[in-house]
Amino acid sequence: MGEFRLEADGTLLRGETAVPLEADELAALRVLLAHRGQIVTPLQLKQALWGDEAVAAERVAECLASLRERLEPEDCIESVPRRGYRFSGEAQLLHPEAVPGPPRLAILPFTAGFNVPEYLGPAIAEDVGMRLAEAQPVAALILSATSVFDLFRRNLAPRQIGEKMNADLVLSGELHAIAMRYRLRVEMVRVENGGQLWAEDLLVDRTQIVELVRDLVNRIRMRLSGLGLSLAAAAATPELEPTLQQGEAYELFARGRYEWQSLERHRMQDAVQHLERALELDPDLMEARVNLVNLSLSQSACGFLAAPAAAETVHRVAGPVADLPRRGEILLPALGWTLFHVGRDLPGALRAFARSAHLPHDPWITRARMMFTLSRRRFGEAIEMESAAIRVDPYSSWLQARLAWAYHLAGEFSLSVRTAHAALERFPAQNGPELYGAMILAFHGEPAKAAEVAQALERRIPYFDPATAVHAYALAMSGRHEEARAILERLQWLSRERYVMSTFSSAAYVALGDLDTALAQLRAADNLRCPWFFQMLADPRVSALRDHAEFASMLGILERMEAEAAADPIEE
Repeated sequence: MGEFRLEADGTLLRGETAVPLEADELAALRVLLAHRGQIVTPLQLKQALWGDEAVAAERVAECLASLRERLEPEDCIESVPRRGYRFSGEAQLLHPEAVPGPPRLAILPFTAGFNVPEYLGPAIAEDVGMRLAEAQPVAALILSATSVFDLFRRNLAPRQIGEKMNADLVLSGELHAIAMRYRLRVEMVRVENGGQLWAEDLLVDRTQIVELVRDLVNRIRMRLSGLGLSLAAAAATPELEPTLQQGEAYELFARGRYEWQSLERHRMQDAVQHLERALELDPDLMEARVNLVNLSLSQSACGFLAAPAAAETVHRVAGPVADLPRRGEILLPALGWTLFHVGRDLPGALRAFARSAHLPHDPWITRARMMFTLSRRRFGEAIEMESAAIRVDPYSSWLQARLAWAYHLAGEFSLSVRTAHAALERFPAQNGPELYGAMILAFHGEPAKAAEVAQALERRIPYFDPATAVHAYALAMSGRHEEARAILERLQWLSRERYVMSTFSSAAYVALGDLDTALAQLRAADNLRCPWFFQMLADPRVSALRDHAEFASMLGILERMEAEAAADPIEE
């Protein structure tokens, strides 16, 4: 632009001298450049720069006046009376082939100040990341919240987290309660040099958390927007102001999501109530639907809820939106999971997974895909899928642990043990590595270590039946048969009072030499459509059952389902 050059990162240069720009000045310049030669109204500029924030009408004029001063002596911004502003100077895009792609952005969980619920800051940060990832055009590549949050819990500095995640930018924030309002102070830093790109405060009524999320998303997009971003994309699409009910629904959703990811039985049950109530208040709150579905599958996988009950919730919650384009696609992997494990409808499951195959990695989407792929004995495909997910989510303890399990089922035992040890060392006191690691290590000559790991998990998550059964298995493999039998008898007594997942107990009974009871446990798992049933049939730990006719009959279930799917190909 005459004597000036605007870099893609927002640096304005006059010759080789940097010209300081305020964030709103940079945003205004980018909007005007994107529409050079066209009139941009004050209202459009106001919406693009500040969203729905209440600002004085003269703020736009003040911003443009200040920007003109920065650009002197170039006279490139024209005021059009009663209409707006127009960039009328000469401007060209230099080296278009060198324009970088969108920056890689790590969003840290926002810390909570005094009198702020501990679940709210992380929920807002995660929601902002999800909305930015879905927005078009893409302003930034949002890095996995699972890995970023894990690094944050290790008390690493924002820049250190960015370096480990190979991020370009890191966003952090602090949420404070002030009278009847929330104040969010956010800061974005460049990982390369630790320099602050921008920082600002957002203030909203406590009932308007939804508005806070929307406003922050809009501001981030404006700060990151390149020259090619149209005004329509840069400015937020006007949305109706959230109602009090929607505000209450969002806070219930945030609390429910925080509670259920603890994987503790009673907290997960509380989370169901929060999410159900959130949907009653706001049926359009898609985030609550997604979390209620993922919660139901997690309850089933943990043995807290029978699979048919989880499937009923999934179909009830996902049904109203699953057939809609785009909006319901994120629920399709969960529907595929229920169709396969509960409905034994492999063709239907394949269609659901095929329709959602384009969705990127998400912890719960990948979990459903992995459970499905491993249950079908496609171990090489599962290992490739898990490895690809780890490349984008390298600090997810569950991904690392499931990779060890996939190697175990595939018979690649040395890789399985090595990966299990690495996961236990890298993620101490984490549920996934301890559950899978205990099974793998007990089978491969380290039963004492496995018993110690399983017992620690059992104590940390009470009523987690898989951990209890794995503890019994490790004790049996250690030769401590009486202790193992006592644990299994306790599970049998509990099954008279509540649902108890029997699948994992089958391996313990095999280790004790009680093959009839092991078969009975698998039979019960089949009847209750346990999501681990097909994987357990492939587990080398129960290989002693393979000569039994009933076990062969169980294997035939999957063979018949595969034959039905082959006769009912997926439509392109």
